[in-house]
Amino acid sequence: MPAILEIPEARQRVSRLSVEEYRQLDENGRHTELIRGIILDKMVKSPLHRALGKLLYDLIARLLPPGFLVYHEAPLTLADSQPEPDISVVRGTAADFSKRHPTTAELVIEVAVTSAALDRENASLYAEAGVKEYWIVLALERKVEVYCHPERGRYREVRLLDGNETLQCTSIHTIEIPIADLFT
Repeated sequence: MPAILEIPEARQRVSRLSVEEYRQLDENGRHTELIRGIILDKMVKSPLHRALGKLLYDLIARLLPPGFLVYHEAPLTLADSQPEPDISVVRGTAADFSKRHPTTAELVIEVAVTSAALDRENASLYAEAGVKEYWIVLALERKVEVYCHPERGRYREVRLLDGNETLQCTSIHTIEIPIADLFT
């Protein structure tokens, strides 16, 4: 059994589908993600989750230098998964991704109101794909877990930052966000 199924909140979101049902997902407007070859229903977003995602998107969009794009809830195509992180920052231009989804990112951010265990499990997924930095915004705790320096499918460094600290993206130095600004 894949490790992701050991997380109770992931097991609750697993769908068993026939091939025909899977092919109709897009047609029926069902919102899913493919994680480690398993189809998970996407969770309904709370107002806090939506607000933090929008705030992060707007902040990062203003801070990005040329040559980078920021996406909100857009697919990344990885080896055995197609997650749709809350925020992803990729190197390139819009034309680079008009026929394919990005396969890695400089920065991926997930907002965790109720899904921290699943988001932590996905750290290895992003590390394997060479995502340089991964942030989990722990909305209710008003803290951010920062994962840096992917190596052999794991992040070598994990830090927990609180409201007195500033998020500084290691691969895009113009992204600098005081954590307190997220929770005002």
